Amino acid sequence: MLKEEDVVNVVGPIAPCDVMFICEHASCNFPPELGDLGISEDVRRSHVAWDPGALELTKALASRFGATYVAGQVSRLLYDCNRPPEVDSAIPKRSEVFDIPGNANLTEKERRDRVEQIYTPFRAATEQALAVIEPKAMVTVHSFTPVYHGARRDVEVGILHDHDARLADHMLSALRDAPFKIQRNAPYGPEDGVTHSLRAYALPNKIPNVMLEVRNDLLTDSGAVDLMADVIEHALRHGIAAIDASSSQKGSV
Repeated sequence: MLKEEDVVNVVGPIAPCDVMFICEHASCNFPPELGDLGISEDVRRSHVAWDPGALELTKALASRFGATYVAGQVSRLLYDCNRPPEVDSAIPKRSEVFDIPGNANLTEKERRDRVEQIYTPFRAATEQALAVIEPKAMVTVHSFTPVYHGARRDVEVGILHDHDARLADHMLSALRDAPFKIQRNAPYGPEDGVTHSLRAYALPNKIPNVMLEVRNDLLTDSGAVDLMADVIEHALRHGIAAIDASSSQKGSV
């Protein structure tokens, strides 16, 4: 049986702070208790199993803000913590061009066991951290592959949001002159089911939020990660300050 520390890592002071970060797809680890799902080591280390570079970017951003981050400790192929238990993609039978034999034909109990071993402790740890930190903003950090189903993706950074676009709007405004190709809700959007964490943790608590998607070829070394973190930090600070100012104006009316 997996322990909580096997599936989720909470790093930082867990104290009031402007922002809290979440990196659901931080690891391509396959604990021996859950096996290798019948896929090769190359597939288990590829982007279908995790978000390469996302954890490094999360750490860089958390360091700049003195903030806490929550990171998944197992591969998203075992359970995708950015998906609710009721959807098939939470435990995918196929990811991009790869079949995942170990996820095919799971019994209801086997599926429930995955939820209880991975998603439930991840969600509990995230909710507990949020309750203590009470951040002004919540940011989830992801990366995506430059080529998907043989097609090249031109977008380099996506600023994603669900129905609360406050933070995304301000960040996109601050990123107009950034040295990257930045788009709203790209290469995915809420219609693709990717904003579960925003819906689960931020929206019910009215916390301004965004989901970052950064092309993983822009996160291949520490220099690249630092450059991306600098750009995002600037936009995030601008967004938080703008929302603070708007709230203050409303409060003074």
